[in-house]
Amino acid sequence: MHQKSFPLSSRLSVAADDTDRFIDLERLAAIALRQARVVAIGAGIGLALGAAYLVFTPGEYTAATRILLDDSLTKFAEDKSPAPAAMQADAMISSEVEILKSARLARTVAIAQKLQDNDAFLNPPSSPLGWLRNQMKTVTGLFSSGPELSPEAAENARIGKASALLQGGLNAERVGRSYVIEVSFRANDRQLAGSIARAYADAYLSDQLDANFDATQRATVWLQGRLAELRGSSQAAAMEVERFRAEQGLTSARGQLISEQQLSDLNSQLIVAQADTANALARYNQFKAIVDGGPENAVKNATIPTDKGANSAVINDLKARYLGVSKREQEITARFGEGHAQAVALRREQADLAQQIFQELQQLTESYRNEYEVAKSRETSLRNNVGQMAGQSSEAGQSLVQLRELEQKSAALSSLYQTFLARHEEASQQRSFPIAKARVISEAGDPVSPSSPRKALVLGLSLVLGLFGGAAAGALREFRERFFRTGDDVRTALDANFLGYLPIVGAKLSNSNAGSVAEAAEPVTPRILRVAINAPSSSFAETLRNVKLAGDVVLQGRPCKVIGFVSVLPHEGKTTVAANFAGLLAANGARTLLIDGDLRNPGLSRGLSLTPDKGLVEAIVGEQRWQSTVMVDRTTRLAIIPAVVRRRLSHTSELLSGPGMRALIEEVSASYDYVVVDLPPLGPVVDAKAFAPMVDGFVMVTEWGATPRALVRATLQAEPQIASKVLGVVLNKTDTGQLPRYGAFGGAEHYLERYSSYYVEPMGAKA
Repeated sequence: MHQKSFPLSSRLSVAADDTDRFIDLERLAAIALRQARVVAIGAGIGLALGAAYLVFTPGEYTAATRILLDDSLTKFAEDKSPAPAAMQADAMISSEVEILKSARLARTVAIAQKLQDNDAFLNPPSSPLGWLRNQMKTVTGLFSSGPELSPEAAENARIGKASALLQGGLNAERVGRSYVIEVSFRANDRQLAGSIARAYADAYLSDQLDANFDATQRATVWLQGRLAELRGSSQAAAMEVERFRAEQGLTSARGQLISEQQLSDLNSQLIVAQADTANALARYNQFKAIVDGGPENAVKNATIPTDKGANSAVINDLKARYLGVSKREQEITARFGEGHAQAVALRREQADLAQQIFQELQQLTESYRNEYEVAKSRETSLRNNVGQMAGQSSEAGQSLVQLRELEQKSAALSSLYQTFLARHEEASQQRSFPIAKARVISEAGDPVSPSSPRKALVLGLSLVLGLFGGAAAGALREFRERFFRTGDDVRTALDANFLGYLPIVGAKLSNSNAGSVAEAAEPVTPRILRVAINAPSSSFAETLRNVKLAGDVVLQGRPCKVIGFVSVLPHEGKTTVAANFAGLLAANGARTLLIDGDLRNPGLSRGLSLTPDKGLVEAIVGEQRWQSTVMVDRTTRLAIIPAVVRRRLSHTSELLSGPGMRALIEEVSASYDYVVVDLPPLGPVVDAKAFAPMVDGFVMVTEWGATPRALVRATLQAEPQIASKVLGVVLNKTDTGQLPRYGAFGGAEHYLERYSSYYVEPMGAKA
């Protein structure tokens, strides 16, 4: 075994930190292996709690019924309305679900089923948690008792409690995206669960019918009052129209006012008169132009009118005679000449006829002038009449505007009255229509098996929660793991030599050499301090031999080796290790002196079978020679200087570091090969620090799984004079059965069992 050349105090500052390493699978597997028992215990506790829950929790039965919201059921009694939009349908179904969950419907069901008188329903068996809550409510109710209730109030209170229990056990939800609502109820009694689920469906359908009847009843009553009001208003408006028409003289015939009809007739007559006047003027101007042209032109241009019967006949006759005379005159003139008497007579006759025709034309022209004057006078008269009637019509039009307004108001009131009358009749018909807009498509039956608690689910969940709880506890233990478990922990945290594991030793020890070595007297040291002697082939003794080897290698060349045993905390087994180490050295033939240097708490001295009357303090102060204070174990020849403390000393550090102690060490070094000193623990106690200059090497004893690594590291960093002399660290009270769980895969801790054939463990040691 080789000691490094640089001191331990400088090596502590560069100690590696486990938390800086990346988490690997091997470390996780090691953690799982170490905490497997904790996880298993957690799983067992979880299963036990789940089983207890199943045992003490009463079963609940769930009955379910399904209700379809179907508007087509009322298609024969109501006008078919368009299908609602998706959002409206969702809102409508959600509203129906809330109606099913309402307190009013729950109260209806409670009264219908007489649940307020059902003690089994009002006070169902409860789970342990429910029982605890009930007890707490009972206790709190004792301090808040109210006045005594009347019978009616007590009945209402029971109904309210039953309604609350119904709402608590009811579940109503939409089935997918359909128009179906599933209503389920859970209770401790399967028959009660089925009857309540069916009662809820019946109550819901009855509630719909009652709601429709109440709505139509209220609408009918309101419409009746409104109809009476509208009837009076409509009649009053019609009477106002007729009264205004009579006052303004707006008499009508065939849907039109008489004044309007008269004005229309006058306009028609005026148009005809204007046409007649124009026609008469045209004829008059025509004949006047003929007359103004003279007799000759008048005869030549004479126009025979068709509308003048007598005049036309005369003119036609004269013109025919005139033409005949003219023809004969031309013939005679052509035959006999113009001077012929007959020609002259014919010309005179022709002139007479022309004069007669002209006179007739003059009379006819005068007749046409008279007709023109008459037509013009009639036109003027009609025009005046039309103007007069137009003025009267304008006044009537202003009144007519007011009349139209009154008629519109009367028509609107009449139409509104007809509309409300139709609604009233429709509401009256729907009020007596006994069909709801829903129907039960799946009737609830009495459940056969309980729906909760589900045994497999509860046990599975309990197991999972137990596993999680155990894993959490194991993780917490791993998180709180700050102790020395393996040699790697020692080397990593302290960068010091690891000298081995000392297993836990029980109270009953066997003396392996009792048959070959006869003890002349009772040994000085008790059995707990003689483990290495009684079981020299044990792993306990082998670890102490490794400590001796480390001391011999590091301290070689020294005639006497002064080795101090220290620990950081009390009760880590430092005294036991020091006594067994010294006993092992003495049993191997080395001259060994064991000094109890713990003057404040001399555990070694108290454990001796013989009570000493003098010891180390007397030797230091010079009251006794050190030889007279030595007690010798006759079996191993181990010399022991005990510490006899008759009063509590306050300056033990001065005693251990004073010249008396130094002189004692120098004297005993000349007589012994090994001086083993059991020192007080490090930390607040400074005795070991004061004695450090006289020690050749220290053995640090640390309790396995109990001493924090950080505490040991900090203590050694604070005591460099001790850290520089540390030979190594021993892990005491090691649980060798648990040790492999803390070692890395492939580490030495996993193979310690293979060396069991080389050791004979003492009785009481925990393997």
